[in-house]
Amino acid sequence: MPLSIVILAAGQGKRMRSDLPKVLQPLAGRPLLQHVVDCARALGADAIHVVYGHGGERVRAAFEGQELGWTLQPEQHGTGHAVQQAMPAIPDDHLVLVLYGDVPLVQVATLRDLLARAGERALALLSVRLDDPTGYGRVLRDKAGNVYRIVEQKDANRKELAVRESNTGLMAAPAAALRRWLARLGNDNAQGEYYLTDVVTLAVRDGFRIEAVVAPTVAEVLGVNDRLQLAALEAEYRRLQARALLEAGVTLADPARIDVRGRVVCGRDVAIDVNVVLEGEVALGDRVVVGPGCVLRDVQVGADTVLHPHSVLNGAVIGERCSVGPFARMRPGARLLADAHVGNFVELKNATLGAGSKANHLSYLGDTTIGRKVNVGAGTITCNYDGVNKWPTVIEDGAFIGSGTMLVAPVTVGRDATIGAGSTITRPVPRGTLTLERSRQQTLAGWHRPVKASDEERERHVARGRLPDEPAKD
Repeated sequence: MPLSIVILAAGQGKRMRSDLPKVLQPLAGRPLLQHVVDCARALGADAIHVVYGHGGERVRAAFEGQELGWTLQPEQHGTGHAVQQAMPAIPDDHLVLVLYGDVPLVQVATLRDLLARAGERALALLSVRLDDPTGYGRVLRDKAGNVYRIVEQKDANRKELAVRESNTGLMAAPAAALRRWLARLGNDNAQGEYYLTDVVTLAVRDGFRIEAVVAPTVAEVLGVNDRLQLAALEAEYRRLQARALLEAGVTLADPARIDVRGRVVCGRDVAIDVNVVLEGEVALGDRVVVGPGCVLRDVQVGADTVLHPHSVLNGAVIGERCSVGPFARMRPGARLLADAHVGNFVELKNATLGAGSKANHLSYLGDTTIGRKVNVGAGTITCNYDGVNKWPTVIEDGAFIGSGTMLVAPVTVGRDATIGAGSTITRPVPRGTLTLERSRQQTLAGWHRPVKASDEERERHVARGRLPDEPAKD
């Protein structure tokens, strides 16, 4: 059957104590709702509908450009009422899967199992067995083990409260039947709301089979209502991602001290030290070593490269056998070819460092193309910005840039040229030459360092309009 997914995301989340709508609270660097949307897409849904309320246009704006259907629930009257808002956009021949925008860790495999149990005459629901089910609706079964009802915590009697199998709220049902059941819901309960769970009783009355799939883990069906629960899910997400890396053959110095906030692909024998953050799309080649405290976002790193401690790479492509850091920064457009070295406190932005080239200390290289086997001395800066426009610098193969050089773009340094330390280069440098630019050094004999004046001396000089080491005014 075609599949429509309805994601309920209208809750306010008062316990978060935040101006940010609950479904936009970040988990591993992405909104809670984004995790659920990504899972829905992985199921190959024909349509994804988001029922939103609190936060309104702010929630929609956060997902601008994504192919989603949006349904406003201006007033919240329960989960059944929320699903009902989305039903006019769903054809009768579809299967409807209901997910929640604040339940971000549900796994695709679990939902595939749930969908396989639902059909034209079957409703499937996801349950979970909890040591302490307080706050959850209870899944009630008859003596034969068949589900016949879900009762909410506030409406349950003592016997029903003793049941540990709990409702997660996630369910799948045929659209035509679900539409009928939703229209028949009442709100005669402790909260005066239209419960989605009451469709189970209506389905039983209509002779439908109820399939309860027990979630393989508790963590994947936990919701988020406050900061404590959000932190707990963050830790669980971190644990799951670390386990996936370990199973893929990656060495982690401490699995509890790595944050994966995107998709990571690793080659063989990759080693990652503690407190590393991986965001976006990250690809690490064979035998890459990532030192402690590194932050990588949307980065490709070639085989046998070492990223030394506390380096920050964003939108960079690093070749094979490179050395980066410590404390290096690679900004978007940074590219290192094979065997290049970037050392401590060096920053590259929209710059290419050629094969075998080195910039080992305290330099900024922006909008720069550097050839092969170039040495960039400490303290070199490409002055690429005039306040309005960015200008390029080109350094050709084999050039040697002395320490403390200012390269005022646009400028080209020719092949095998040498620039003397402390130079400010504003014109093209011919290949194979030595170029330097320095002001004349002076030594002033008889000069003495200033000494601290007494309060009386300062008052006297201020009254005269000058300090002791200043010349008299004309």
